[in-house]
This record gives sequence, C-alpha cells and structure tokens, in this order.
Amino acid sequence: MANQITITIVDDEQDMRESISQWLSLSGYKTNTYSSADLALKDIDSDYPGIIISDIKMPGTDGISFLKKLQKIDSALPVILITGHGDVAMAVESMRIGAYDFLEKPFNPERMAELAKRAVHTRYLTLENRALRRELSDGTVLLHKLMGTSSVMARLREDILDLAQADGHVLITGETGTGKSLIAHALHACGPRQGKKFITVNCAAYTEGELARRLFGDDGNEPALIDASLEGTLCLEDIESIPASVQARLLALITKFDLGDKGSKLRIIAISNETGDTDQTLEETLRQDLFYRLAAMQIAPPPLKARGEDILLLFNRYLENFADEYGCEKPEVAAEDAAQLLQSNWIGNIRQLINLAERTVLQSRRGNYSISKMLPSNDTDNEQDKDDAESKPLKEHVEAFERMLIDNTMRRHKGSIQSVMVELSLPRRTLNEKMAKYRLSRSNYVG
Repeated sequence: MANQITITIVDDEQDMRESISQWLSLSGYKTNTYSSADLALKDIDSDYPGIIISDIKMPGTDGISFLKKLQKIDSALPVILITGHGDVAMAVESMRIGAYDFLEKPFNPERMAELAKRAVHTRYLTLENRALRRELSDGTVLLHKLMGTSSVMARLREDILDLAQADGHVLITGETGTGKSLIAHALHACGPRQGKKFITVNCAAYTEGELARRLFGDDGNEPALIDASLEGTLCLEDIESIPASVQARLLALITKFDLGDKGSKLRIIAISNETGDTDQTLEETLRQDLFYRLAAMQIAPPPLKARGEDILLLFNRYLENFADEYGCEKPEVAAEDAAQLLQSNWIGNIRQLINLAERTVLQSRRGNYSISKMLPSNDTDNEQDKDDAESKPLKEHVEAFERMLIDNTMRRHKGSIQSVMVELSLPRRTLNEKMAKYRLSRSNYVG
C-alpha cells in the first residue's frame, strides 16, 4: 500500500528537518530524518520503499551530488529538492539530472504535502510493478499460485515442470478462468528462458492488418514481436482468432525456425479458450499444419468442478484475502454452504469463485449473508451436472468440509494444537491422524 512508503527528509538544519517531518506526519506520512546526505545514503538501496526530500545546499555532499548518487542507486527514486531564493539555475539543473520536482523557499506546506503525495504514489506504482515482474519471473512463486492439493493439480504442476525444460512449442487449452495465462508464465519462468522476454499478444484484440504488423513488423516503424521474443517466449492468447492469412505467414516463419535457418530460438506458447460457442475444434479452426506445429506439446488445466476439495481450500484463501483487504473478519462457511460450493457447476471457474468470495466478504460486513443464495442459478440448472455432483459419495463431501474446518481453525489459532483440540473437541491423536490424512502440517500455520 502507498501508506507503507516512507518520506526521507535530508537537511543539515535541525529546525527545518523537524518542521517538514512534523507537517508530513500530521498529513499521515511516515518520515525519517537525516542531517546529511552521506548518512542517508547508508540506508538507501535500489528498492528503497520511500521518497527523498532534500535541501539543495548542504555542507559535504550537496543536494545535486546527492541526487546524482541516488540516480546511480535507483534512477526511478523520486527526489524532491528544496532550493533557496535565486537558486533557479540549480533547480533547473536538478530537473535535468532527474529530480522529481523542486520546492522554492519559503514554500507552502500544503504544496509540499501535495507534491509528496504524488511522489509517494509514483514510488508505490514503481515498486508494485517491480514486484510483479519479479513474481512473473519466479517459477517457484508461480507454482505456489496454482493452489490445490487434489491429484489433478499435483499432476498439472509436474507437467509444467517437465514441459518448462523442453524447447518446443506448447498449446494450452481449457475453459475460461482456469489459469491458462498463469500456466504460460510458469512454463517460461520454470525453464532455461527464465529472465528473458515474455511477450504476450491477444490475437482476438487486433484486426488482421494490426496483428500482422505487430507479429511481423510490417510497417517498419516498430520491431516485429516475433523477433523481439527470440531467446524468450512469445505467448499467443486466443489462438483460434488468428486470420487465415496470418496463420499462413506464422506457419512459414515457425517452419524456418524449426528447420534451423535462424537457430532454434523461437518458442511459442499458444492459449486457446474452450467456450462451447462453436462446434468446431481448435484443430478444425486452425490450418492443420499450424495446429500440429503449435501443439507439439499440450497441457490443459482442469475445470474447477473437477478439483474436489480444492474448491473449499481456494474459497477460504480468497475469503481471507478479501477480508484483509476490506479490514473485516473472515466470514465463516457453514456446512450447507460448503455442500453447495462443492456441488456447483462453476461455469466461470476460478474467476467466478474469486468474485463470489469478494461478494461474500462485502455482504458479511452487513452481518447477514448467504453464500448459497449468491451462487448463480445456472450453476444448479443443469440436471446432468446435478446428477454428477450428487453421485459423489457423501464421504467425499464430509471429508472436504472436515479438512476446511481443521484448516480454518489451525489458521485462526496460528498452529496452536492445544487451542485447536479444545475448539474442535478432538483428542490429540485424532487431530494428528486427520491432519496427516488431509496433508496439513502445523509448520504452515506457525509465525
């Protein structure tokens, strides 16, 4: 959050430091103060969670020299310099070097607070984007995002690790909302291309001419994305939307690379959505020779309705996330609600589940909510799906709910076995047996 950003104040005059710090603190900001640039530099690194407000004239390292050193540490770090009357030339020079802005003495405290607010927001966005890029380049993190203890998810993670080491093209198919884009990023991040470019193109978002220009660089003004992705990964989303003329050119280029004319540098991950809106399969939509090139290796995430107890695990995790975001208690899932969650069709898969979790948290803040009533009616309209759900043994539903109950209680008590035994009225041996059965480890809840 932006309120985690610290404003660092550097000024050799104690009264000025304290005055600025007091005003910004009253405006709701966390501040640090330093009497010299050299002292401040000891605590500032490339991902410093803060902004800098510094006087421009100081003994030793002055504001301009300070700015230059900060630019070498992190060129995106916002630095606001305070200048004296008549120091316009220095202020202009600081902006040329890369200062975020400057304040001229005597300055309006409200103007300073407004400038600091904008700089804090800029820093927050920079750090968020960096964190996202790191996350998308870390295969371990991405695999952890593919949550679930079901056998189908365990196989999916194993398949990702296997295919990530290969160099061939990969086709990802599956229903909407099953995490296909996340799998594509994981395939890239878990293999030897980690850290190289990962370029995504949504083939349905462009006209025939626009798509050709982006992929092949037809207008000459921008590089072809295919060339830009070499050594890395080119991810083509909605592959079924590629026009026939672009399919032909793409096939010809893939063939050249696969034959070694340009070296084996191109890897395409193609994503196709199974919408059910057409009778044609992807093999029939694409020209066959292109389909078999792109589908050299295939992977398909399971629909949510096929993941059993994972449904309750995921729902509880998203309830926790949204409760934390909205600053309220996590709503409890009753037994009848758990049964409905397990039996629902989940047409929108994980995206639908996330939306339901957020609505549940929002309604729970008013003190009256029903998870079952918030499930779309079409989740229970399909008789075949109802029959499939009801045909599952009662034992499976009971075990899924029991696992959720133990998991929630362990989280609430931060892994305290004694507290969990008391709340659930379970002997220690029975609790240990059930935790082993449901693959729950106390270490995951402590700390």
